[in-house]
Amino acid sequence: MKINRVVVGDLEENCYILEKDGHALIIDPGDESSRIIQNIDVSNVDKILITHQHFDHVGAVCDIMKLYKVEKMEYENTEEKEYSVGPFHFLVIHTPGHTKDSISFYFPKEKVMFVGDFVFQGTVGRWDLETGDFSMMQESIQKLKKYDQDITLYPGHGPFTTLAQEILENPYFK
Repeated sequence: MKINRVVVGDLEENCYILEKDGHALIIDPGDESSRIIQNIDVSNVDKILITHQHFDHVGAVCDIMKLYKVEKMEYENTEEKEYSVGPFHFLVIHTPGHTKDSISFYFPKEKVMFVGDFVFQGTVGRWDLETGDFSMMQESIQKLKKYDQDITLYPGHGPFTTLAQEILENPYFK
């Protein structure tokens, strides 16, 4: 699976384009739909995955939905279970804390997880915004710590990290 990160918008949000076998998933298209579209190298976009509903993660959703005639997957219409979309197989994991609707997408075969604003390298997302909750954040961290430590975490902003690195160095994981 090819992972292409496109940094978009004033808040420098990470939009991810996953490509495999001529198909694509787009995770958190936050802004600058034309830049995102320019970075898609395949003709089949199967779905848009949304980690949470903040404006910097969903700003280009409508444009991409119209162009590719695809649906979005978000907290409201997903269960915490395994999904198959085209050649992609992933788990949806509810990870509230930054927002009550935060979810993460885990691709077990590739050992990658897209965590939105739940975890960043060395810290976690803000919980003081509307629907954020620190106790839910702590519960989500405990849930995440049960997964294999060699998973690469792709956050909504900034560089990727690993679960092992966060368990070792992130003060919120202590």
